[in-house]
Amino acid sequence: MSGSSKGTVWSMVAVALTALVIMPAAMGGIAVLAVSGSLGIAFGGCHGDGGPGGGGQQVGDQQWSGEQMTNAQTITSVVQQRHLPKPAAVLAISTAIVESRLINVHYGDRDSLGLFQQRPSMGWGSPEDVTNPVYATGKFLDHLVELEGWHTMPPGVAQQKVQASAFPDRYAPQEQPASQLMDKFWTGPDNPVPPPSGGDTAQQASASQSALGCPDQGGSNIPLDPAKLPPGFQLPSGPKQRAAVEFALSKLGAPYVWGAKGPDAFDCSGLMQAAWARAGVPISAGTYGQKDDGRAVGSLAEIQPGDLVFIPGSLGSPADPRHVGMYAGHGVIVNAYDSSTGVILERLDAWAPQVVSIRRIAELTTPPPPHGSPQA
Repeated sequence: MSGSSKGTVWSMVAVALTALVIMPAAMGGIAVLAVSGSLGIAFGGCHGDGGPGGGGQQVGDQQWSGEQMTNAQTITSVVQQRHLPKPAAVLAISTAIVESRLINVHYGDRDSLGLFQQRPSMGWGSPEDVTNPVYATGKFLDHLVELEGWHTMPPGVAQQKVQASAFPDRYAPQEQPASQLMDKFWTGPDNPVPPPSGGDTAQQASASQSALGCPDQGGSNIPLDPAKLPPGFQLPSGPKQRAAVEFALSKLGAPYVWGAKGPDAFDCSGLMQAAWARAGVPISAGTYGQKDDGRAVGSLAEIQPGDLVFIPGSLGSPADPRHVGMYAGHGVIVNAYDSSTGVILERLDAWAPQVVSIRRIAELTTPPPPHGSPQA
């Protein structure tokens, strides 16, 4: 666990799973498989939609769920935005594999939480902070780059120096799968190793948040024209779309805070991530990744409730959209507009000339009627 010499949450889970092994198979006629020593069998399988490519994917010889893939992508993106080299991403991902199996858990040994099982009581941040994948990755990297020669240490050593785990030998075996995940998401050339000083960590944290929070601090570039829910508004019929849209609508009036992902304040991409998390579908932490989540929708004529709608925003471009809203149906979009306005409803028609991309996170079983009709 970060900040202590105790073991990770997985030692606790192992005890529970071992107990399951000795249960009689006759109970309900269900045979219980033995634990093979790798908890990835229990937690590493495909168990959800969303994330890069939708559901689970095979990378190397391991199967990863959409949530795990999304978190590996987030970690890699934070490393790149801090201009750190590939080994930093490998060390961070391997640590998260050991500590949480790349699942952003809200429990652990004592007060350990999140991807890296960081402890608020040991100064790693608030519970909300350490369960934010962008923040948690940044804090891990802050401690990593303070280690002189971290990039030349033997496998597992740098992770142990950061995490202070009671099981230091668990990190090294996960560097190979971590490297395979990193290679899947790394874009462009490698970065040089930074100077030993590690630089200004506050500035680095800001850069990380810039990349994977809503990068458009200037907010929407659509002229402000708030809308209201039309008479007869109905939530979408699909359970996932209903949960996501209902959550987004429940946040109308909430403040816009750059980099915030809830529960009471949001930026544009933070609201999208929180809404789809309520539906049980993990998506990336910012527009940088969200513009590639799910699948592309060809035109506004095909839009469905829950779709993410991208515009350049005040600081972006058609090729690099930096603002996102959610289509709620009935011709309206939920949008964390800017810091002076907060979360509002806007008309899809007002967005239409600026829309550069639409992404479908989950499919409806029955397509809805066009967006102008009463049931859309």
